[in-house]
Order: sequence, then C-alpha cells, then structure tokens
Amino acid sequence: MDIEERLNLIKDVGEEIITEQDLIKLLKEKKRFITYDGFEPSGTNIHIGQGLLRAINVNKMIKAGAHFKMLVADWHGWANNKMGGDLERIQKVGQFYIDVWKACGMDLKNVEFIWASDLLNNRDYWKTVMQIARNSTLKRIIRCGQIMGRRENEVLQASQIFYPCMQCADIFHLKADITQLGMDQRKVNMLAREIGPKIGYWKPVVVSHHMLMGLQKPVSKEKDILERTIELKMSKSKPKTAIFMTDTKEEIINKITDAWCPEKEVKENPILEYCRYIIFEKVDSIEIKRPEKWGGNLTIKSYRQLEEIYEKGELHPLDLKKEVAKKINMLVSPAREQILTNPKTKELYEEIKKYEVTR
Repeated sequence: MDIEERLNLIKDVGEEIITEQDLIKLLKEKKRFITYDGFEPSGTNIHIGQGLLRAINVNKMIKAGAHFKMLVADWHGWANNKMGGDLERIQKVGQFYIDVWKACGMDLKNVEFIWASDLLNNRDYWKTVMQIARNSTLKRIIRCGQIMGRRENEVLQASQIFYPCMQCADIFHLKADITQLGMDQRKVNMLAREIGPKIGYWKPVVVSHHMLMGLQKPVSKEKDILERTIELKMSKSKPKTAIFMTDTKEEIINKITDAWCPEKEVKENPILEYCRYIIFEKVDSIEIKRPEKWGGNLTIKSYRQLEEIYEKGELHPLDLKKEVAKKINMLVSPAREQILTNPKTKELYEEIKKYEVTR
C-alpha cells in the first residue's frame, strides 16, 4: 500500500490523531512501525468493545504497517486496586482476555503480548518513571487519573499516583511510535508527547479510538469521555449496559431490544454505533426483514446509507434492532463457543467469574 492508503486505514481507527502531520512523517520514514495498546485486567467478563472492536482496530493498524505490542497491565491493575488488589487474580483475568481475542479474529501473528510485570523488572524502567514524575506536577498527574476511570475529586490511594507515570514510561520502553488507545487515555498520551523530548525520548503519535456508548439512555447527549469510561467500566456490574462476549443469543436479543434507540436520531444512538463500528466492519450489508405494508425487505450496503435512511424515518428502530441482534450474535458466537467449550478457557472463565470486581 502507498502512504495515503496506510494513512486512511489509521484514520479509520483514530477518532483523533495528534498530529496527522507527525503521522505522515512517520509513515514516510518507516514501512514497519511499533504501535502499542494496553489493557488493565479489571473485570470477570469482556464486553464487545474490548473484544470485537479492539480486534478490528488492531487488525487495521497491522494492515497499515504496525508491529503491535499489547501491554497486559497487571501491575497497573494492582496499583488501581482491581480484583481487590490481588495480583494473581488480575493476571488470570489478563490471560482470559488474551484467550478471548484469539477467537475474535485478531491477527495474533503480528501481535506481541507483553506483561507489565515483565516490562517493569528493570532499573531503567523505574528511572524513566522517576524522570516523568520529576517533570510533572502532582496536580497534572491527578488530572491524568481519568485514564484509570477516576474523577479528579476522588480520594486516591498513593499507588494510584504511580499509575500515570508508569503508563507514560510504558510508551518509551515499548519503543512505541504510535499510542493507539481509547479517547479516555488521551491525557497521559499528551503527557508523553510533552515530556518525552525533555528526558531523551520522542513525541509519540497519538491515535485515539472511539469509545462505544453503553446500551442504555445516556445521561446527557454529549457525555464527556470520563463519564463514558466510567459507564463502560461499571457495565461489569450493570450487564444491561453492554453486550459481553459470553452472552447467549437470548441475552443479546433482550439487551438489543431494550436498548436506547430513538427514532430518527443518529447521534448518541448505541444501536447505530454498533452498526458503524462493528457490524459494517465485518459484513458487506444488512438485510431488514419487514412486511410489504411497512415497505418490504430492505438491503443496506453501508453505514452511510443506514444513517441516511434512519434519519429520514424510513426505518423503524424495532426492525433495525432485530437485524442488529442477529448480526451481533453471529459475530460473538465464535468467541462464546471458544470460552464455553475449550476446556482450558472454560476452566479459567469459571474461576474468574467467582472473583469480586472492585473499582
């Protein structure tokens, strides 16, 4: 592919790119570049945004030329008091997530999984953490608490102050040219761009992907990224707010049927988001089945076409929901089957289901 094709693939992933000029320069200099994402093993189940959507984004970055490094942020989860602060449990949840991605179509031949507990096991890493801390104010680090799903006015444990400094250091010790994380991680990526050159490193390109809405009615039409992040993290204790990779066909149908999907509204509409970011990334068209008196069957070949039809009121929410539930179940089923039939994965899943989820 030429540079423009590679750029367009990355722009498909990035809701925000900082900066596009830096990205173009990188693509001109390197056919193969290092991209990193990371995940904090923080729940006993994995929702569709963490599973299918992440696999879609990773595969696009790889196609554009990335060697992808996925950081299993076990120590970060420990610092953030996940799973009651039990590191062994956090690590088992991390392994479960990796097993799920194997069934989501992620291009694992080009993904390197790196455990934070291994990355942190050297003196130079902690030297970088200290350099980042010395070049930051406490107020700035507390503002970065958004990356943990924390509000600035929350009481933090001392360990949580380390978290942003560690995540910033991860970027440089993974040798990441691009940080490809969610919009909720933007503040620490910007910290890395600002501090990197001061301490002998570089300015990473920031490619921030979209954060899927929860399925229930949003508190506000323009919910900020932090509140959306908290909502997604809380979906582990409020199952109706998200589709999980272990949900049965019946659970998926019920959740989609009950989901917020106002007629003619395309913004802040979770069912439309599922179509845009997941379904039309995996299929060429969707087929709406309906009686002739309601317009007959309808074939929709792109998300743009769907949005236009829906905004005009030519497609009823219930008709759309039926097809969305069908397609989501089809896409989730390989991972669900892997989890529930593979003896090793099933044993791990049954164990972690018993763990207490702590925020």
